[in-house]
Amino acid sequence: MATTKKKSYDGFTAEEQAAMKEHAKELKSKQDPAEAQAAKIAGMADADRVMAERLNELIPQIAPDLTPKLWYGMPGWAKDGKIVCFFQDAAKFKARYATFGFNPPAALDDGDFWPTSYALLELTPAVEKKIVALVKKAAG
Repeated sequence: MATTKKKSYDGFTAEEQAAMKEHAKELKSKQDPAEAQAAKIAGMADADRVMAERLNELIPQIAPDLTPKLWYGMPGWAKDGKIVCFFQDAAKFKARYATFGFNPPAALDDGDFWPTSYALLELTPAVEKKIVALVKKAAG
């Protein structure tokens, strides 16, 4: 009887594999989600940490139904346990910019085509205003 070699899939980057491991730990964690999120934000590089801290202050004010929750090692905000929006620091996947994104539970549908994530270089008052409007809409 012939045996076949098992093929391994190495299409995931080290960063993606780390994110999946983080997500598995998050699912098993008994740590308070707000504390876990604050700790994750505290470990970010300065510029991204400042933006994440501001988002973590802002989002509960504009969408009190959203609760903090880590999502693949990224700060996220959930409704009924499902991530609506998240902040991905630039270092997470070695990108040149941070990202503020939305998942399918976000009520942002606009015809046949709409953005689900945004590059975020700086959280200026104008950018913050746009995020506030998007999060309010996304939270429903």
